[in-house]
Amino acid sequence: MSNESPTIKDFESAIAELETIVKTLEDGDLALERSLELFERGVQLSRFCHARLDAADRRIEVLNERGELTAAPPSLGEVSQDEDR
Repeated sequence: MSNESPTIKDFESAIAELETIVKTLEDGDLALERSLELFERGVQLSRFCHARLDAADRRIEVLNERGELTAAPPSLGEVSQDEDR
């Protein structure tokens, strides 16, 4: 695996990739270095997914507080670069 991680496209693709990594690691037929690479990628994907879920939770809280079904401010859906890491 190269030093640069593949770009994470969206929540659903991140979850799918994470599930694949977990299954591969559970099979246990990998060299130690490859296992560490996959584990590192899994941590990146997990952080990405948690950041997206937190953003969705904030949007839901705003909607519930408003008591109406208008869109939340676009800034609530944004995730800072620090949250993606």
